[in-house]
Amino acid sequence: MTHNIFTSAAIACCLIACTPPKPASDNLQDRISAIEKNLFAAVRIEGEGPWTVEQRMAHHKVPGLSIAVIRNYQLDWAKAYGWADRDERRAVTTETVFQAASISKSLNAVGLLKLAQDGKVALDTDINTYLTSWKFPYDTASNGKKITITNLLSHTAGLTVHGFPGYAQGQPLPTVADILDGKQPANTEPVRSMREPDQTSVYSGGGTTISQLVAMDVTGQPYDVFMEQAVLTPLGMTHSFYTQPPPAAKQAQLTTAYHSDSTAVEGKYHIYPEQAAAGLWTTPTDLARYIIETQLALQGRSSKVLNQAYTQKRLEPYREAAGLGVFITHRDNARYFEHGGANDGFRCFYTGSFEDGNGVVVMVNSDNGGILKEVINSVAAVYHWKGFAEEPPRKIAKLDPQQWKSLEGRYTLAGEPGAHLQLTTRDEKLILKQEWDGGEVVFEAESDTTFFCRDFHFPIKVTRKENGAVTEFLAFDKDVWARVK
Repeated sequence: MTHNIFTSAAIACCLIACTPPKPASDNLQDRISAIEKNLFAAVRIEGEGPWTVEQRMAHHKVPGLSIAVIRNYQLDWAKAYGWADRDERRAVTTETVFQAASISKSLNAVGLLKLAQDGKVALDTDINTYLTSWKFPYDTASNGKKITITNLLSHTAGLTVHGFPGYAQGQPLPTVADILDGKQPANTEPVRSMREPDQTSVYSGGGTTISQLVAMDVTGQPYDVFMEQAVLTPLGMTHSFYTQPPPAAKQAQLTTAYHSDSTAVEGKYHIYPEQAAAGLWTTPTDLARYIIETQLALQGRSSKVLNQAYTQKRLEPYREAAGLGVFITHRDNARYFEHGGANDGFRCFYTGSFEDGNGVVVMVNSDNGGILKEVINSVAAVYHWKGFAEEPPRKIAKLDPQQWKSLEGRYTLAGEPGAHLQLTTRDEKLILKQEWDGGEVVFEAESDTTFFCRDFHFPIKVTRKENGAVTEFLAFDKDVWARVK
């Protein structure tokens, strides 16, 4: 199994917040003001912050941001900042819609479980039982095991195609079958087995796209129509839609997507026919309605779409942290269900508590999602959420050139000789690079043996010989990577 250390980092990441010196005011405006002035990085650095929302939007080059905060099972407040389209001087409002990207998968799972609740599908039956317009081509990689809807929704189907780049305006759009077979004009590889299903959770937007076709074949409806009728309308998500391309009547509500350098995505945004995996347009307020209904249904206090039993099934980890369309995070004794999203020019994240009725949704029209964690940190601090503990600021240590040089090399994961990482250094920082996808994580030195990442909780500890040579390093206090000689 390929060890994806960056996926591990994302799952292990706790959005650590700085607890304010005094409880937040009971006055709503005071709570909002406290959040807007109390942004910290995911990992605090001594002497840095706090910052305001506007300061961090400027720092991250984020044109527009929208937020909704949940308190005691109700929408406490929603607010928008900046520009939906900078050239048009069109401001973001709480009714401006953003691409939800992979958060689309959370609502998709609600739709598929609704079909199961209504007796139209069984979650643990071979998907080819329900697929009529296309059949999944099993091969030897699946080892004779059949894929189920549960596997698709929990990323345990053992399938390829992690995500989708979308299609520029004016490009021909593939059908769902084209996407699944990787046929032109599809711009991704075929969705096929890469390992036996039901073994481990490996993220696959391709698998989610198969679930989209299941919903279409079972209901005989276009996917966006099914989702509107079965999920969005019952949840009161009146500004949300899965229609791709977006309807002409919605154009004035759309945000324009921007790259990290603040340049607009060509054509203003990409189109995603992979609707279930990446095609939802929505607002934080609408997503807050989904979160609140999930929290109430979990307690048996509401059933606008799913009843308590199916809500519990959706929020129960199936493999590792993956539930059905959600990821479950444990922070001390508190549990949260959550999902993030990343389409071209959009980033977003939501989290909701299992108890106490807390939650937040943050959406931006930028490729730079660093501000998401900072806003969530501030919300968690002001509202004193369980499990978001205070962490002391980190101090950056000064290392000499030889100490930096001694860290460089190629390392292999103990027990997995095929998993290699390359450690290099530049600008007095440690750079960890995965050989299988080229992804990088940048680390600061806390000492000559301990290193931390500014963006998320990802500690590294190195072992040195008496002569200063590094022989191995420990990631997350559990994964041992030995230097290859």
